[in-house]
Amino acid sequence: MPHSLAIFDLDGTLVDSFPWFLRTINDVADRFGFRGVRDEDVEGLRHASTREILSRLEVPVWKLPAIARHARRLKGEAAAEISLFAGAEAMLRTLTEGGVQLALVTSDSEANAREKLGDAAALFAHFDCAASVFGKPAKFRRVVRRAGVDRSRVISIGDEVRDIEAARAVGIACGAVCWGYAAPAALRARGPDLVFERIDDIAPALLTRAADVRGPTPA
Repeated sequence: MPHSLAIFDLDGTLVDSFPWFLRTINDVADRFGFRGVRDEDVEGLRHASTREILSRLEVPVWKLPAIARHARRLKGEAAAEISLFAGAEAMLRTLTEGGVQLALVTSDSEANAREKLGDAAALFAHFDCAASVFGKPAKFRRVVRRAGVDRSRVISIGDEVRDIEAARAVGIACGAVCWGYAAPAALRARGPDLVFERIDDIAPALLTRAADVRGPTPA
């Protein structure tokens, strides 16, 4: 079936927030009492699942809501430092012009997300923000209901292992991008339906699949 709804993650997928994360994480660790991230830790963490990352950094699970609220506040203050990846807005516009609804599911707040997206925010039909660390499945279900689309025609696109896990939990297709937080090898090991090496690969892949199902246009 063609994809008629694409649910995007924000950080690491549409916006380049990883440098900001690396600059900020140790201050957050000091504030909330978990292990900091050394330079030599970064690559190993990029190959780990979310649960493994939390375990390695000894993050108290009961503190996760407070950590998320604090991170959202810091992101809001640093919005000017976090920009869209080159080509993201053009890709999103091409999808909407091709008849694909866009949704955004993110752990960030909707206000922060709209500021980071800028003019591209107007391309999204659905926002479901402030997702908890493991709360994306519920968000995905809600967006799919709002969109009125069969799950067989939905794909989520993200940059972390938990994005793939959330899609599998809901029964929708998933695409993984290679330019975000998680290492490409870690994403491929989870068997996503599509892997995108470049941001320019997304629209052709989704729209070509739709065209294949529709068949050729009559002469």
